[in-house]
Amino acid sequence: MTVYFIGAGPGAADLITVRGLRTLESVPVCLYAGSLVPRELLEACPPGARLVDTANLTLDEIIAELTAAHREGHDVARLHSGDPSLLSAVAEQMRRLDAEGVPYEVVPGVPAFAAAAASLKRELTVPGVGQTVILTRTAARATAMPDGEDLATLGASGATMVLHLAVQRVEQVVAELLPNYGADCPVAVVARASRPDEVILRGTLADIADLVAEAGVKRTAVIVVGRVLAASAFPGSHLYSAERDRGCAAS
Repeated sequence: MTVYFIGAGPGAADLITVRGLRTLESVPVCLYAGSLVPRELLEACPPGARLVDTANLTLDEIIAELTAAHREGHDVARLHSGDPSLLSAVAEQMRRLDAEGVPYEVVPGVPAFAAAAASLKRELTVPGVGQTVILTRTAARATAMPDGEDLATLGASGATMVLHLAVQRVEQVVAELLPNYGADCPVAVVARASRPDEVILRGTLADIADLVAEAGVKRTAVIVVGRVLAASAFPGSHLYSAERDRGCAAS
């Protein structure tokens, strides 16, 4: 059997990949993050499939479910929100499966930051404005951040920054980024990106904390900080430039 770690996408049920959906339709066991994965996706599971909500399970309990399916010869879909490569706790599960000798594959998904950028109708890498994106979070009740990954240090580059799991500490985020980005730096908060109840807040480091408080946004949101959010007067890319040599390379 094989465990398939599947990125379920940012929230909208139709943003799962074709590969992810086809895998989900074919497996008899599905473990899913009940608080984050849309219930509509579970309807794609085969009739009679075993569905396990992992929202309140420990890592040991999750691994026990996966290894039990392995012993019974069943493939398993392990549905995670967003994309498994980012803040998904997949690494610790794969480490345990390696120790147990259980095979697995990873099926990528649409990450929340990509869905947020789509909702904002903004490219996060704009020529001459910003070509680097930092994906990070803040530390509170979650695992501590490694040395050198505090916001003040990361923000020294002035790169576009996308923060996950940080909206409840937006005032702290603002305080740490102000020295490097300035009070007038554009900021957007996108809550529940791609879902029917999506909320988009646009402001600057000077007022975004107040906007978040007024809107009552407390979870399932990303914060995007950077000049790319307001960029309009920027050079065109070399990719479509008339000056680019479009001659075919010698074979």
